[in-house]
Amino acid sequence: MNRRVPSASRLKRIRLILLDVDGVMTDGSILHSSSGDELRRFDVKDGYGVVKARKAGLVFGIISGKRSPIVSARARELGIGEVVQRSRDKERDYLKILSKLKVEEREAAFIGDDDPDLPVLRRVGFAAAPSDAMERVKREVHYVCSNRGGRGAVREVIELILKARGD
Repeated sequence: MNRRVPSASRLKRIRLILLDVDGVMTDGSILHSSSGDELRRFDVKDGYGVVKARKAGLVFGIISGKRSPIVSARARELGIGEVVQRSRDKERDYLKILSKLKVEEREAAFIGDDDPDLPVLRRVGFAAAPSDAMERVKREVHYVCSNRGGRGAVREVIELILKARGD
């Protein structure tokens, strides 16, 4: 597990931050109401971090294996333009986003927590995982957050990148 802060040079070149949803933007819980509605809880501090980083010029995207109108609504609320849901191949979708945005792999960061995220985590310039990610994921990333998914991990990564950039 690597909690050491990566080099400033690695962090400074990040232009794009991609996020998994369940276990990263949320704590991984999916609640179902008696009427069948699906509910997820997002951390307001993570959300403010996204807004703050966007104002500093960073671009955000979501790549999720599930599809949910809640995720679409949260992305709109935070101004996240690149959203891929029901991804069956996160690596392929990651490469499509890079191509569309004309971003190099070394300029991309990804925060993931489980096996489907590993192909992307292995490619990006900066890979991070929440503290409660799967152990095999934590062994592969550049940085393991002190915060859990849905509990400040996204904000922690954003603050590292903004600090390295001097923002």
